[in-house]
Amino acid sequence: MLKALPPRFLPSPEHGGWRRRPRRGSLQLVSAALMTNPAYFEVGRFLGSYGFMNITSYSSSQFGEPSNVAGIQDLGLGYSAEELERLRVQDIGEGEVTIRLYEGRVVQGPLRGTQAVFKVYPGARAGASEADLMALNELRTHAFLQSDPRDICDNIQFLLGAFETATGEQWLAFRDDGKYSAADYAKITSERQLREQSGDMPFWNPFSRAYKLELRRYFVLKLLNGTMSGLLHMHNHDRLHQSLGPSSVILNTVMEKEGPYLVPRLRDLAFSVDIGYSSVGAGALSDGLWRRASAAGASTPLEKRAFGIADDIYGAGLLVAYMAFIPFCEAGTMDGISLQRLLESTFRLDIYAAREYCLADDRLSEAVNFLDLGDSAGWELLQAMLNPDYRKRPIAEAVLNHRFITGAVLRNY
Repeated sequence: MLKALPPRFLPSPEHGGWRRRPRRGSLQLVSAALMTNPAYFEVGRFLGSYGFMNITSYSSSQFGEPSNVAGIQDLGLGYSAEELERLRVQDIGEGEVTIRLYEGRVVQGPLRGTQAVFKVYPGARAGASEADLMALNELRTHAFLQSDPRDICDNIQFLLGAFETATGEQWLAFRDDGKYSAADYAKITSERQLREQSGDMPFWNPFSRAYKLELRRYFVLKLLNGTMSGLLHMHNHDRLHQSLGPSSVILNTVMEKEGPYLVPRLRDLAFSVDIGYSSVGAGALSDGLWRRASAAGASTPLEKRAFGIADDIYGAGLLVAYMAFIPFCEAGTMDGISLQRLLESTFRLDIYAAREYCLADDRLSEAVNFLDLGDSAGWELLQAMLNPDYRKRPIAEAVLNHRFITGAVLRNY
């Protein structure tokens, strides 16, 4: 078995644990000005569409108000009875908004030739008033985070501009830094493992398999490191994400051998919440957050702010669990909802008890081994991030500096 990756894949001693790619000369500061004239853009082919819901964190009779399953059913979101049961300990947003994606490019101005991805919200004229609020909130959040060109975060999707069409649709134009999400990567990887085990792909020799497993571990940790860097930037600028999940992280590559060049970026900021002290408790799209904060005992603005940050950390913890399991299991072994229910409902967020359960299932062995790295560093981090008591969850900076997220655990393998 390989004891270490080739030197180019090892975490560096730099802050954050990852080697930084050298810049080719000094780059000009990115302009924070947004393009609002549709003539500046050329729209290309349709890429697809996806539903957008705000699913928030764990709550129970002890730590928050119970969810209204009947109310969820009334929303008509297309969930089966079994899936509704799996989501019974969560609050779900007021409805589903279907977003369309197109590719394109900038055809005028200083950014001419820049490849773009357009995110299209249905307008109020189509009866989607909630979509208008989401589009406006996403636009304002990106504009705020990009307001200082010297403080642009590489781990947050970059907004080029926005405009409204004659039919009332809201078009947001983002720089095309990748079309695959973390969910896509996990799906591709798990399906590849299934084909390999079924004999549809060439047989791996043990040394090749061990090497590829190391590449996968590095890739996943680099993905989580970049995601937490983006979340830390948002929290440092008084913004919550509130919709963090595998589909809300875009990747510039899904090839594990290109792990050193991977740059994950946060997207889907439509439910982002301003937690500046003058804004805590306000916001049309954040009523559920503040209601749950009050139910958890957070009454002052400072306590509500702390609850909001902890709520984002909980979502990030579920993402860590997802990325620790799905890419390391064959397709069909585990899915996101089943994993969340296992942790929340079956084991009531007792992560070490969940480990004992997973240890008995050979299909989950690689996921368990991954979280076992560094004397069970992954399980330790999950237990902290998914602590039922929001007051005991770590802040984003502490998560980012944890030995599991920095990649330091790979050195000891």
